[in-house]
Amino acid sequence: MLSIRFSRQGKLHQPTYKIVVTEKTRSPKSGKFIEQLGSYNPLTKEKQINAERIKYWISKGAQPSDTVHNLLVRNKIIEGVKVAMHNPARTPAPEPAVEQSQPEQPKAEAEAEKKNEEVKTD
Repeated sequence: MLSIRFSRQGKLHQPTYKIVVTEKTRSPKSGKFIEQLGSYNPLTKEKQINAERIKYWISKGAQPSDTVHNLLVRNKIIEGVKVAMHNPARTPAPEPAVEQSQPEQPKAEAEAEKKNEEVKTD
């Protein structure tokens, strides 16, 4: 399966990204890609995008990553809504309620009453 995603370039604390088409199974850091479709500099917000080639690869079945999808929607290359990128807050799993047996309580009370009756009759 093909994927359109960022490939990080640049120095420490000065990232630039290439927008590339690659196999989904390849590591982004491997540097091997099928075609470079553009570049993006997040510090200066400078971008160069080859819209025709992106539309071509999407028509061939390539899936853009969430971040690339949002970039393409923002630049009106593809239509749609942005994908939420934040990690949702974790809610703790509800603890299983320990059920107290209702039948045991009446039995315990019934046994206590029997003992009281036996004591009274003796």
